[in-house]
Amino acid sequence: MRFILFLLINFIFLYAHGLIETIPETVKYDKAKAELGKLLFFDTEFSLDKKISCASCHNPAQGWADKRKVSIGSYGRKGDIQSPTVLNAGFNFRQFWNGRAKNLKDQIKGPVENTHEMGISKKGVIEILNSSEYYKKLFKKAYHTDKITFGMYADAIAEFEKALITPDCKFDLYLKGKAKLTKKEEEGYILFKKYGCITCHNGINIGGNSFQKMGVIFPIKDCTKDRYSVTHNSLDKCVYKVPALRNIALTAPYFHDARTYSLYEAVQIMAYHNLGFKLSKSDAEKIVIFLKTLTGKTPAIMREDK
Repeated sequence: MRFILFLLINFIFLYAHGLIETIPETVKYDKAKAELGKLLFFDTEFSLDKKISCASCHNPAQGWADKRKVSIGSYGRKGDIQSPTVLNAGFNFRQFWNGRAKNLKDQIKGPVENTHEMGISKKGVIEILNSSEYYKKLFKKAYHTDKITFGMYADAIAEFEKALITPDCKFDLYLKGKAKLTKKEEEGYILFKKYGCITCHNGINIGGNSFQKMGVIFPIKDCTKDRYSVTHNSLDKCVYKVPALRNIALTAPYFHDARTYSLYEAVQIMAYHNLGFKLSKSDAEKIVIFLKTLTGKTPAIMREDK
């Protein structure tokens, strides 16, 4: 198994150029719907105890993720898996760690009715919206209707999340020929390819585009809400959507079970479980230095200069 992995890693290293794509500087979205979705995203009115919003678990000050190991929902109820960032989530091929939602709009339905999150109901959301003259006016402008549906609520938030892109990180600028990496950053990128990290972490989001097993060589113990919980296929045990690495320096803790707050330790953990060995301190540190070049700009929809 290790020999096969060695061959695969070296093949990937030779042909890795171009596997990572830059984030576009802009994406198309409906401004009226996105601005409405922005209000809904931060509004605590749509939770059972009126204290939880989407931003409670996807905090802009914490990389649009959650610094806690698990998020806290209505009435202090704890979740059972770490909350991933929503930055650039529109580029992911599925949503949630186990990929049970096909797109952003589909994903929004889950937290609303989950008793450990917002804990309300689709009906409750609709009642709140249709009893609010403020929201009725905004939905009229965005959707040209007097009757608000849950689908519109989910669509507006999804449109806002679609706009949460972080272009022009240092590495993107490097790929565009507009910036140079330092020696250690470049060495980290070379090691990222050499050790095969790029095999799973590639594409526009440097991840988020495939399902992969965590614990290929040395199995992990905690496989909470893995792909198996969706498919009930034994081959999907401990399989998760590969997390995107963009803005990874901002989104600790790491992994579905939040097992570490250290990016250095996260790199070592993946090397051990999926490659079967521990990286040298120097190599792990250089990969971390490279990963820090993946922090992009604040999304334009959240900037005053937009």
